[in-house]
Amino acid sequence: MPSPGLQTTSDSIRSHDADHGKYADVNWDELEFGVVPTDYMYTMKCSKGDEFSQGHLTPYGNIELSPSAGVLNYGQGLFEGLKANRTEDGRFLLFRPEENALRMKMGAERMCMPSPSPQQFLDAVKRTVLANKRWVPPTGKGTLYLRPLLMGSGSVLGVGPAPEYTFLIFASPVGSYHKGRAALNLYVEDKLHRATPGGTGGVKSITNYSPVYLAQKQARAKGFSDVLFLDSLTGKYIEEITACNIFILKGNVISTPTIDGTVLPGITRKSIINIARDFGYQVEERVIPVEDLLEADEAFCTGTAVVVTPIGAVTYQDKRVEYKTGKGALSQKLYEVITGIQTGRLEDKKGWTMEIN
Repeated sequence: MPSPGLQTTSDSIRSHDADHGKYADVNWDELEFGVVPTDYMYTMKCSKGDEFSQGHLTPYGNIELSPSAGVLNYGQGLFEGLKANRTEDGRFLLFRPEENALRMKMGAERMCMPSPSPQQFLDAVKRTVLANKRWVPPTGKGTLYLRPLLMGSGSVLGVGPAPEYTFLIFASPVGSYHKGRAALNLYVEDKLHRATPGGTGGVKSITNYSPVYLAQKQARAKGFSDVLFLDSLTGKYIEEITACNIFILKGNVISTPTIDGTVLPGITRKSIINIARDFGYQVEERVIPVEDLLEADEAFCTGTAVVVTPIGAVTYQDKRVEYKTGKGALSQKLYEVITGIQTGRLEDKKGWTMEIN
């Protein structure tokens, strides 16, 4: 547990806000998607076989880990990502945070870790936002990105679960993941793979992400924005982009890869399916041959970081295909609706937002 000197009371947080004003000293117009150190982070620990109990807000900073920590040696860790938005009338909104809590719980079971209860998760997120509220960008200038981490922090040498676990949340104000929401130029990777059946592709394990770096690096060296991965068994079906879900549109039918253990059940993905059906589109979750991608009218990706980002072109082997983007594109309409709900510009008829106070 943090030392008593690092524990933060509500009174000290209120005093900090009074001293520093409504906004932090940030050039909001030039905000990118990167780490901007904020004021506080939240930590909570428990031992193997126990349950998480009382957590604490502490000043943002480095953490101490044993070199034999399970997360460092065997990658026993999960993360989540969600955002807090400032509305035009000054309120703070979260978007479906209970879904993040449940997904972390599901992932923790797969990784043999205890997890915070959904209520503990939500309370920790709320406290982190309120402690860092001066870092929530003005409406339309960005969002406060929240990164909950769950990791095996206890010492372990033999292969097996760690004896102690740490739940931590830090926050950073961010702009667009892809600068200006520029349409993506994707390379379809047919040699390296992101996930395998029976693996951890369907949970937000930290081990899912660094294996995509090589494919991403090679693609960007050729001028592509990012990589779309195929299934590892046959190499015939599309699955995910490096850190987001994909959708294709053909006529009035929207398709996205089914959740089968290798595809992450994205919260934005789930929300966009619902919104698209409200628009009158037929939405299918199915196995999608790469040929269907090449014949689509439009394609876009979804995720907490990317929100809804259009795909301008894909290249598979020697074939390049371009798609409709910009004004009038379905991706733009979906983006406007979901961000309208997230920021309070549109009425939330689905009960997806949670106000923090």
